[in-house]
Amino acid sequence: MKDFSMRETLGLLRSTAPFLVFRFVIYVGITLAYVIGTGVGAGLGYGIGYIGDNPGVFGLWGGFIGFGLVGAVVYFFREYLLYIVKAGHIAVLVERMDGQELPQGRGQIEHAREVVRERFAQASVLFAVDQLIKGVLKVFNRAFFSIAALIPLPGTRGLASFINTIINLSLTYLDEVILAYNIRTRAENPWAASRTALILYAQNYKAFLKNAFFLAFFIWGMTFLVFLVILAPVAGLVALIPALAGPLTVIIALVFAWGVKQAVIEPVGMVALMQVFTRVTEGQDPDPEWEGRLEKLTGKFGEMRQKAAAWTGGGSDRSDDAEGMATAGSGVDGDPASGSAPSTDTGSDQTSGQGRGESGPWAGSGSGPGPDR
Repeated sequence: MKDFSMRETLGLLRSTAPFLVFRFVIYVGITLAYVIGTGVGAGLGYGIGYIGDNPGVFGLWGGFIGFGLVGAVVYFFREYLLYIVKAGHIAVLVERMDGQELPQGRGQIEHAREVVRERFAQASVLFAVDQLIKGVLKVFNRAFFSIAALIPLPGTRGLASFINTIINLSLTYLDEVILAYNIRTRAENPWAASRTALILYAQNYKAFLKNAFFLAFFIWGMTFLVFLVILAPVAGLVALIPALAGPLTVIIALVFAWGVKQAVIEPVGMVALMQVFTRVTEGQDPDPEWEGRLEKLTGKFGEMRQKAAAWTGGGSDRSDDAEGMATAGSGVDGDPASGSAPSTDTGSDQTSGQGRGESGPWAGSGSGPGPDR
């Protein structure tokens, strides 16, 4: 049985329609940039190829180069996309899930920016937190997530491996769910709150596996459908350069499908998993046993503990300050790896949720998982 409601999911997305439009404009713009970059590169290569009497090969390489250049630019702006687009959408979704009224039109986007800025003063902080969350999730999911754990059928190893891959791709929104936990609890320490959320997720991983199984078919089925729909018109467009029609048709159709997935389909998976997190972790406290397992499983989780202990708020931590003073004043080399964190963590996982009388799964960061072992 699923732990999310598709009707509720679509209702939440409908209430954040201005952000859906904003996402659509951003990702369609990126998609068009890929198409134009690939087309210009292919055209230039095709023209240059006449000199060497091999326009097809030159055009193909030109298209790949144009595609790669646009990809590099998108990669450069990935922090902005996370800070403004994804985190902003999460912020208004969290408020709507709490029953708050949202501004309409452009006011909703401006409101979301203020909420994100309140929790993460700098885009670099949000990006650093998100990257460590992804690192922990990647290792954990690889170690614990297997369709065989849900449906233990003999002789289906190849099929199970394929389904595992699809399900893991559908769990890429979990870092956004954990960022939602940060925003919902109004956590002053994003590293500590993220650790708490990761523990809550880990101790309920089988429930997430079950729900990801359902989401996988919807998300990737819709993405494949978009790919098929867009394939014919793209083939007609690319046919203007006959020698490149085959490979470029597939590449551009895939890019269009990716753009629609990021803009429209991905939010469905994200909101569904936000509901799952809320329902399956309700009333739970982080289990110290699972905290210990995560510590042993990946050093990235321990790194989050150090950063939580060193956090001073305002987008900096004591480790950065200590390193800067050591290099500038004392003449002694600082040790960035140590992070100036104390050897034991006596409550660094406490967040601003404590003492406000919050209840429910989002309030887990208030109690914290206790001292790390």
